[in-house]
Formats: sequence, structure tokens, C-alpha cells
Amino acid sequence: MTTTVFFVRHGSHDRLDHVLCGRMEGVGLGEQGRKEATRAAERLKAEKIAALYVSPLQRAMETADPIAGALGLKRIEAEALNEIDVGEWTGARFEDLRHHPAWEPWNRDRSQHRAPGGESMLEVQARVARWLADVAERRPDEHVAAVCHSDVIKAGLCYALGLSLDHHSRIEISPGSISVVLAGAWGLKVHSVNEVPR
Repeated sequence: MTTTVFFVRHGSHDRLDHVLCGRMEGVGLGEQGRKEATRAAERLKAEKIAALYVSPLQRAMETADPIAGALGLKRIEAEALNEIDVGEWTGARFEDLRHHPAWEPWNRDRSQHRAPGGESMLEVQARVARWLADVAERRPDEHVAAVCHSDVIKAGLCYALGLSLDHHSRIEISPGSISVVLAGAWGLKVHSVNEVPR
């Protein structure tokens, strides 16, 4: 019994690569992001997706909309797929964060550090691991899609591969990309990483 999980990173938004959005409200897709979401929807039409799970944040919900339309599915909001909580850094510009004494250690050693007042990546990984186990139990031999965030997907991939979270930066997860994890009572296997539909 194998459950196939298609992790989809949300599409691009106007703050991408400039602002650490975290869980800030009002971050919706830009024009490029809407195109990425449409391409992801077209790609997933080739799969027999039985359920569509989505992070509660706006940019993930907007990415999921064309997927839901293309597949004839309702969005299932999943708190376990929510973005990492970056606490006091929410909404900060990257150029400002580079001067914060905790910024470099947080990026170098994600397994040991957290943003001030935020969530550790180990905590993110724990909730993603629980979600994977739950979805494998509830939906054996089905294909599901999970629309969420780069760090959430990286945490899941590192868990499946048995890699330290300190190596998260070695994995590229592009906006609108699809990464596939197989899950079952036998364990986890990474099938593909960062497929960018064209």
C-alpha cells in the first residue's frame, strides 16, 4: 500500500526574494504566480489525485484554486502544511535580516536554531512527518496533492531522505514546482524533486 504525495510549492508573489513573509497576511500571487499555479494544475491533471490538501495561507490557497478546478476537488485546509512561523522576523526585508546576529546561525544550522519568537524547523518537520503518516493511513494506494511552502517541503524531503535539516539549502524548491514523496507502512521514498511544469 503506497500513498503518493505531490507536494506543490505556492506560486510567486511580489515579495518573493525580498521579504521574509512567514505567516503574514495579505500575500497573494502575482501574475507570474498565477501562471505557475495554472501550469501545476495542468500537470496534475495527468495524475489520479483523490484529495487536495492546502496550507491555510492566502498564497497557497490561490495556488490551489486552479488545481481544485482542474481536478474537480475541494480544498482541504491542513494546518500541518502551514509555513514555518518566523516570529519577530515576519515581514522583515532580507537585506535588514542579514545584519541580525541570529540570521546566519539560523540559516546555517536549522536543526539547532529558530527565529526569535518563532518555530524551529525541527517542529515543522515533526508536523509534516505526522501529516505524512496520517495521510498514508487514511488514503492508502491513493494520490494526493499538498500545496504549501518551500521550507515545509524541504523539511518533508529531509525527513524522507534521512538528511539533517542543516542541509536544507542543498534542495531547490522553485515556485509552482512539484516534488513527489511515496509513503506507506513500509516507510518513505522520494520519487522526484522540484519538477517545474512548463
